[in-house]
Amino acid sequence: MTTDIRNVAIIAHVDHGKTTLVDNLLKQAGAFRANQHVAERAMDRNDLERERGITILAKSTAVAWKGTKINIVDTPGHADFGGEVERILSMVDGAVVLCDAAEGPLPQTKFVLTKALARGLRPIVVINKVDRQDARPDEVLNECFDLFAALGATDEQLDFPILYASGRQGWADPELEGARRDLSPMFDLILSHVPGPKVDLDKPFAMNASILESDNFLGRILTGRVEQGVGRLNMPVRVLRQDGSVVESGRLTKLMTFSGLERVPVEEVRAGDIIAIAGLADATIPDTIAAPEVMEPLHAIPVDPPTLAMTFRINDGPLGGREGKKVTSRQIRDRLYKETEGNVAIKVTDSQEADSFEVAGRGELQLGVLIEQMRREGFELTIGRPRVLTRDSPETGEREEPFEEAVIDVDEGFSGVVVEKMSQRKGVMQDMRPSGGGKVRLTFHIPSRGLIGYHGEFMTDTRGTGMLTRLFLGYQPWAGPIEGRRNGSLISNSDGEAVQYALFYLQERGALFVDPGVKVYVGMILGEHSRDNDLEVNPIKEKKLTNIRAAGKDDALLLIPPRRMSLEQAIAYIEDDELVEVTPSAIRLRKRYLDPHERKRHARRAESEAA
Repeated sequence: MTTDIRNVAIIAHVDHGKTTLVDNLLKQAGAFRANQHVAERAMDRNDLERERGITILAKSTAVAWKGTKINIVDTPGHADFGGEVERILSMVDGAVVLCDAAEGPLPQTKFVLTKALARGLRPIVVINKVDRQDARPDEVLNECFDLFAALGATDEQLDFPILYASGRQGWADPELEGARRDLSPMFDLILSHVPGPKVDLDKPFAMNASILESDNFLGRILTGRVEQGVGRLNMPVRVLRQDGSVVESGRLTKLMTFSGLERVPVEEVRAGDIIAIAGLADATIPDTIAAPEVMEPLHAIPVDPPTLAMTFRINDGPLGGREGKKVTSRQIRDRLYKETEGNVAIKVTDSQEADSFEVAGRGELQLGVLIEQMRREGFELTIGRPRVLTRDSPETGEREEPFEEAVIDVDEGFSGVVVEKMSQRKGVMQDMRPSGGGKVRLTFHIPSRGLIGYHGEFMTDTRGTGMLTRLFLGYQPWAGPIEGRRNGSLISNSDGEAVQYALFYLQERGALFVDPGVKVYVGMILGEHSRDNDLEVNPIKEKKLTNIRAAGKDDALLLIPPRRMSLEQAIAYIEDDELVEVTPSAIRLRKRYLDPHERKRHARRAESEAA
């Protein structure tokens, strides 16, 4: 056992303060110079992470405390990025479970805790944000204990140490009304409670790749924990897949360990440490990188399968190729398969339809983040409606679909409409209890497809005050048909630029999605029809001018501001016969078949097949 290293993961539900806590752990351990400017949430280095305020990619850092190196891994808090969490737990010997002092344990807390307990880890429970006005630390502690017990924790795991903390203010204390000076109690507890890694230095070098990143200077960087032996710079290695096949042979041309936010080049690495290596062209997650004499790969944790799929296609609309630089199916294909190298929770297959690909993942957010990344890289593509991945039951042969546990916190006055909407989407209530402050907590088991597109509607119904979190539950029998969108679409029948005069009269027909001056084309969706059928309209029709009425009269035509959708909202909004057109500068909705005659022909064929 190595005593001078501790490997620990910070795990929690989204927005419970992991990354902010890590910021202060780094500062108080002296990882930064006195005059060094450090951005808030320094571990969230990705632009999307900073904008959305969530952690998407797991990251490793390290600090020194009382002569011991502590490797700290910051993990994502959203269930859609659970594949990252599963891999990270294989690198550590302990976990700090962060729980919001007001919100208590939520679905993702349950998810990561289940994985940690299954690996035999003995977590440290930190009740964070106890400085909140609505904090209820004693109740939350009881909820944590109940959750541990419900997940089958051993007596040793149930005897977890507790800290009360404020990550933002930078203190932790074993007593709720303690001195509240700094984070020293957390560092000391990690040293005393988390065991050092159990390793064998005499065996040949071997490690599992758990994180894959790209660097402009170093190329592909693989991060993981050295499970056995000693690795030295330029030593020969082989890369083994889980089936024992050899992927490639090479050398450790770059060895790095972590210090603060930096990767530090070293000559030698030892078993038990978390390291990064560069110089291997084909190694990926969860391959074993080992000395040539190692014949068997190290065991890797299986990742839960994807539950949701979307079709990624080329942009074959009239505006295709005008706004992006990467538009061909080959470029899209290469980018998607590159994503699967570092993101083991995503699966890509070639579709039967020409120039399209099936991309499967954990949820709308995960796939939405991938689309947004591709959009920022200059890609143009069209996206189909999300659909769940069903299976035949291994026992009965019946059709099964993925179900989720949805935990909803709302003001009591909104509970009625939430229960009604969830029941319409085949949700079954499991629990209803007051959560303090005039709020109620509702727990449902609901098909995953029932939650597609519901979040925006939920926020409207609860006036933006509700909170909905979800967790993959497993596969259950098909729940039957779920009613989709009730309103049809307003579809352009002309190419050109939308005109204020035309839009003014079209807004009587329904809610518009476009402004005057926006380029439109035949088959593009301009808005939501007030009725349940699609309606073709002319958005470029201009007023006929005479010598009596002047064009300036149009200034008096007042338009209702159009409804603007985010990428995720647009993807959730569309029906099966519609697509989202995504370019670096625009998000548009369109019909799958732009020509109206072709649209009707496919609609008749679909009706006859359904009959």
